[in-house]
Formats: sequence, structure tokens, C-alpha cells
Amino acid sequence: MTRNRTARTYVLAGQSVTAPSLPAGLYIVATPIGNLRDITLRALETLAAADLVACEDTRVTRKLLDHYGIAAAMTPYHEHNAAAARPRLLARLAAGEAVALVSDAGTPLISDPGFRLVTGAREAGHSVIALPGASSVLAALTVSGLPSDRFFFEGFLPAKPGQRRARIAELATIPATLVLFEAGSRIVASLSDLADSLGDRAAAVCRELTKLHEEIRTAPLSALAQQADGLEVRGEFVIVIALPPERAASSDDDIDRLLHEALARLSVKDAVAEIALATGRHRREVYQRALEIAKGGDGKP
Repeated sequence: MTRNRTARTYVLAGQSVTAPSLPAGLYIVATPIGNLRDITLRALETLAAADLVACEDTRVTRKLLDHYGIAAAMTPYHEHNAAAARPRLLARLAAGEAVALVSDAGTPLISDPGFRLVTGAREAGHSVIALPGASSVLAALTVSGLPSDRFFFEGFLPAKPGQRRARIAELATIPATLVLFEAGSRIVASLSDLADSLGDRAAAVCRELTKLHEEIRTAPLSALAQQADGLEVRGEFVIVIALPPERAASSDDDIDRLLHEALARLSVKDAVAEIALATGRHRREVYQRALEIAKGGDGKP
């Protein structure tokens, strides 16, 4: 195939730079989460040289490309058109083209449909190349002052209050710092539910990271929930929450008591899962004790 696009340059510090040609493949390109200068030289070269840039919103990506003088062909690829657009992108890869995938901000595949495209490309035998860079998850984690050696990324909590509270209850026992996304329209309700369920853990609320009106608040969850009514709700939020406090070791009598209560309302399998999660005991150990109790063993409620 003849690749006849001629625009292979970008502008850096007022100087026109020629981008090297790209081998065929799918390039996963991280873009700035706010400040347009937070982009790598390799990302600029790739966006300039790509035969096609697949993006969530062409209007958003156009601002970035125009800022660096990049005249790239673009096509939308987002959750609403992914099923129809994906075969067309895979066909372009099959034709020997270089396709760059970007999100509106940050690293693609984080809360977007890009992973299905990557899966399809790999299954078809195409090269998939990562160009790492900006990520609001890591940016919020690193400025929060909370432990970063182990973290759990949840993404967006459910919008419906009942489902949101149920999901927060599931997150409560995860032994890692939690990182969540939230929309401004739900930040007040979510902080209230998080404080109610998770207690007074240390937390950070990060708004508009790297942008002109960046705001970072750190405090116990209860204080953040109380301050929420005064938050500017325009923009994008990342919430970072400290891991749960260490639990006191559960004795065998505690396990038996909890199992008796759980087995009165749950199956053996579900009771074991609940108690193992709540106490940190190994599931096999709890399962053995549950079988003994279910068969009339000597466990006492």
C-alpha cells in the first residue's frame, strides 16, 4: 500500500520538526490531562506521522494537534460508536497503516473502550505500541500524600445512590489506597456516602489537575464531605482515599460466631466469602470451619 499523506511535521518551540516515519501498528498515545505542555516528544512524533488518529472527541484532540501544528487525519472512536468504528480501524491496520489511539485526556484504555480495540488488534496479529505519559490517576495519587505502594483504581462509582453505596461497601475492605473518578454533579453525594461507609480515613479531592484552576484538598473524609457544598463542581475530580486501618486478628471463637450468624442467612459458599473478606482469614480455613458448623460440629454461636 502507498501511504500518501504528506503532513509529517510538528511545531516545537516555534520550529518546524520533521517526524520520522512510523511502522504499521496501533499506537496507544497518552495525551495531556490539562496542560498542553505535558506531552512527550515521542507522542508528538507519532501523532504527526500516523496515518490516522482515533480519538474520543475530534474537537478536543484538534485543540492539541493545532497547538503543535499537526495536520493529522482524525476519526472518532468512543463508547457510543466503538462497535461500528472498530472493524474500520482494524481494516486500516490490516492495510498496513499506522493508527494512533488517544483519549480526550490522559492515557487511553483508562475508563474508555480502547481495550477492545487493542484486543482485536492483537488477535489479528498487529503490533500494539504503548507511548506512556500523563495520567490523572497517577497524578492524583502522587500529590495526595497517601501510600502509593499499593493502590486500587475503581474508576467512576455508580450514579444511582443505592448502587453507589453498595459498591462503596464492597471497596471498604480492599487493603490498598483507593483512587476514584467522579463527576462534578455527583461529588457532594459521593463524598457523603464515602464518609458514611468508610469512616474517617485520610483522603484527597483533586479537581482540574494540571489546569489553571487546579485544586487539591486533603483532610479526613468526614471533613471533605462537610466542605463539599463549597466545592466548585465544574471540572473533573479524582478522589484518593487511604487504605483501611489494620484489623485486629480474629480469634477462632470470633470466626465461629460470625459464621453462625452468616449461615443463618446465606449459603455456605456466600457465608465463607463474606467472613473471609471481613476477617482476612484464608478462605479454605473458613470453609473447613463452615462445613463443620453446617454439619452440626462443635462451633458455638
